Amino acid sequence: MKALILAAGKGTRISDLTQHCPKPMLPVAGRPLLEHLLVWLRRYGISQIAINLHYLPEVIVNHFRDGQAWDVALTYSYEPTLLGTAGAAKALSAFLDEPFVVLYGDVFTNVDLARVLHFHEEHCRNAGSLLTVALYHVPNPTECGLVEINAQGRVTHFVEKPPAHEIFTDLANSGILVCEPEVLAYIPAGVAYDFGRNLLPRLLADHQPVYGQTIAPTEFVVDIGTPAGYARAQQTLLSTFVVA
Repeated sequence: MKALILAAGKGTRISDLTQHCPKPMLPVAGRPLLEHLLVWLRRYGISQIAINLHYLPEVIVNHFRDGQAWDVALTYSYEPTLLGTAGAAKALSAFLDEPFVVLYGDVFTNVDLARVLHFHEEHCRNAGSLLTVALYHVPNPTECGLVEINAQGRVTHFVEKPPAHEIFTDLANSGILVCEPEVLAYIPAGVAYDFGRNLLPRLLADHQPVYGQTIAPTEFVVDIGTPAGYARAQQTLLSTFVVA
């Protein structure tokens, strides 16, 4: 199992804090968020990790270098032009040659990744699913990609950041996905392509099974990409999410 952390964005919603610092490098509990994410992935046995870069890439590379200090091996993918969340994965096709986790670089979380991986493996094996999305309930559904699932967890409807009058659920994409490498065949090369705006709708339109698993009540997902979210991350107890 490998992983891709999406860290290329500038963080326009929180631009007053990201003028000299990439969003994933903003400190949470005294350490860059990206450190927390590396340790979280390593806790579940994932040590081969790619990071895509665009805005202030040297800040990330100079801090983490090859990743050895965090007991991981890092691969960097620099994007002169942003490729979108799914396009970033496509550019790393040679690296992502086995099942992989995609993690949005502005997500602060304590989700039990082992449970999500088990769910994905079961539905990949039994239903041919190529992608699983970890889901969580959000206070403002207009800011997220909303997901409707049936009793078995199969995704039946997905809309990326709908207007208020089109909201149909508060269940949203957490920014944690598990993918089979075959899903990369659905992503065009060399163009901007997004998991939410493009790939998920395409898979559903092609009747490809996609599944979603709702996180447990004791788990949290905090998007630090807004001032309110960043403040919430700073206040969140780290009792289950401690950097060693």
